Amino acid sequence: MQIARVWDAIVIGGGHNGLVCAAYLARAGRKVLVLERRPILGGAAVTEEIFPGFKFSVFSYVVSLLRPEIIRDLDLPGHGLHIVPLESTFNPLPDGDYLATWADSEETRRELYRHSPRDADAMQEFGRLMQRMAMAVKPLLATEPPDPASLHPRELLAMGRIGKHFRDLGERDLHALVKLMTMSSADYLREWFESEALVAAKSASGIIGTFLGPRSPGTAYVLLHHYMGEIDGVFRAWGFARGGTGAVSESIASAARGFGAEIRTDAAVASVIVKGGRAAGVALESGEELRARTVISGLDPRRTFLELVEPADLPSDLVAAVERFRFRGSSGKVNLALSELPDFSALPGAGPHLKGAIAIAPSVDYLERAYDDAKYGDFSRRPFMDIVIPSMIDPTMAPPGKHVMSIFVQYAPYARTGGWDDRSREAFGDAVVDTLAEYAPNIRSAILHRQVITPADIEAVTGLSEGNIFQGELALSQLFFLRPAPQWADHRTPVGGYYQCGSGTHPGGGIMGASGHLAAKAILADGGR
Repeated sequence: MQIARVWDAIVIGGGHNGLVCAAYLARAGRKVLVLERRPILGGAAVTEEIFPGFKFSVFSYVVSLLRPEIIRDLDLPGHGLHIVPLESTFNPLPDGDYLATWADSEETRRELYRHSPRDADAMQEFGRLMQRMAMAVKPLLATEPPDPASLHPRELLAMGRIGKHFRDLGERDLHALVKLMTMSSADYLREWFESEALVAAKSASGIIGTFLGPRSPGTAYVLLHHYMGEIDGVFRAWGFARGGTGAVSESIASAARGFGAEIRTDAAVASVIVKGGRAAGVALESGEELRARTVISGLDPRRTFLELVEPADLPSDLVAAVERFRFRGSSGKVNLALSELPDFSALPGAGPHLKGAIAIAPSVDYLERAYDDAKYGDFSRRPFMDIVIPSMIDPTMAPPGKHVMSIFVQYAPYARTGGWDDRSREAFGDAVVDTLAEYAPNIRSAILHRQVITPADIEAVTGLSEGNIFQGELALSQLFFLRPAPQWADHRTPVGGYYQCGSGTHPGGGIMGASGHLAAKAILADGGR
């Protein structure tokens, strides 16, 4: 009689967090199986050849938040990961001018001075403060959130360590951190800068992936969240992975395989098998059942708790908390295959400004009006856009002489009035191209192919509920020990042997990998059984 194989751990979902968790568990000697429902790995961090010869980072598009310790521990460069810094930001303005920052700090200072001598001086102090804030928050990215309501000695000690950490920041930095956690990005930045173009450009980092406007309280934290990114120790550094963001996922998968993990694609999980209050394995949509001592979900909280297991296996307060957990996808994506580079009226030609990030965010009022459209149930008619041209950095992304353009767009509400269909999707794409054409008039004639992605498309393809790119909003009420629910923010669940490792857990979204790393630590601390 053949004895069915029992895995030490099965990871549901081959997104980058699931792959990180699997790699660490396999490195610790566990027999690990990763199950991914799509034919390719990566979740939202994938590279696909959508049109012949043109490769796109279809959903996510830049890299910065990936934790340096993960890159080091898993030797991701040895598995093919090569991140090239984006060395500039370029913000064209409606009056024909522009605001730019460059890799050279003196060149950036001269550019800021052109707009406001005061802001050029303030930027140096602001940059130092934000680096201190990022350093202050950085240790929390590698810390399991303690339960402040628990009297367990372990939780009390953890709370004490966190309290000491923040007390040691000093009065000035602690006050600054509280402001960042509670204020709007626009209001916070106006305390520092007077140039509208600069305030708008930086405010935009506070609205990415949120159903909030730049004047909404809490967006200053999202701004800080993006400041926590680093490349080679440089904070606020963003980069492009050669081969697209799919190369990040593939490098992690290669590391996991190198440690002995097995990875299966086209293997959709229907449910977690629970016996006697413990996870015992998974049932696939194909009907196949696989046994494991530990099951880890890399899916978002809604799917992890409300779809993969029966509500009867969970406390009612957890079910209610997850039902209230806010997703509210608000971001869309437009991917363009181009016959030529965009020619911006504010800075014509194929200069270095096309090798970095390009943003359409001319004023705070512009961003707030874009939010108003979404707030009342429609996509932004003149949206915020965060643009990169990957083929300027990695020529293999497009045929010779051609280019690919990745446009991240706010706002495109998941719950659009009337829903999303082919007609509304194309109208959304038209709004993006029409707005971009105001700054780069040749863009329409340069388009060879166009892919328009709405939050409904993101949900359908990747499984992210409501198309939220962070597996849940990065709001203050959904952070740290509240992510995804009180008492269950330590990557464990009420079901024995069942864990959560997606970015709907602490510390949140972006291509960070920290949730997967923390989940692996929790599993190993529990004995991995």
